[in-house]
Amino acid sequence: MEFRKVRPTKASTEVAEQILEAIRRGAFPPETKLPSEAELAQLMGVSRPTVREALSGLAAVGLIEPRVGIGNFVRPPTEPLAHQALLLLESEASCLEIMEARTVLEPPLAELAARKRTDAQAEALVEICRELGALADPKTFDAYFAADKRFHHALVDAAGNGLLAVVLLPLINTMDERLYREFTREYYLKDAGSIGEVAELHSEVADAVRARRPAQARSAMRAHWDRMWRLVQGDEASS
Repeated sequence: MEFRKVRPTKASTEVAEQILEAIRRGAFPPETKLPSEAELAQLMGVSRPTVREALSGLAAVGLIEPRVGIGNFVRPPTEPLAHQALLLLESEASCLEIMEARTVLEPPLAELAARKRTDAQAEALVEICRELGALADPKTFDAYFAADKRFHHALVDAAGNGLLAVVLLPLINTMDERLYREFTREYYLKDAGSIGEVAELHSEVADAVRARRPAQARSAMRAHWDRMWRLVQGDEASS
């Protein structure tokens, strides 16, 4: 008798597997549109953010093509790409868990940074924000995202707490992971207007840290993550 290995599976991986199986069966031929995120969430009994994480994994390897304001379209599937998408979803950290952890930890980090920062650290944050403003365009997404990561690293540095750094730097470094990058590009930094709004939220954090206003710094960072949750949860119209 043969057995296959049992492994824990994330909900987003199961969603992706079901979508891939429907594509294999011919329910969604190449160039056809998938059901909306809301429909998929209802059909599979999962949250819309879970569906979005699954779609990000499929999009990251080229199995679907997101079209802004229209929906997600199927591209010609291959088994190597399907395997790659599922491996990506299983091996990389859950985007939703990353968001949960950073939502809990980064607002008080900003508060601490406002209490402890040096003048040089405050100026470094402000300078990165100027860079973010200049790069706030989808055409310069990679450079923007790199600067965004540097901002959060600089905030950890300004807080001056080694134990917090041990916890937060690995979380921030998940910005380098393919799944989180695609997820953010598609649902949070999807157009020039969105990127500009996020750049401004970073500036509000930096200004509060520079002015040594801990409560304001905490509130500004919380606003940043609250905005991301609203978009990821689909509180605005999307396909």
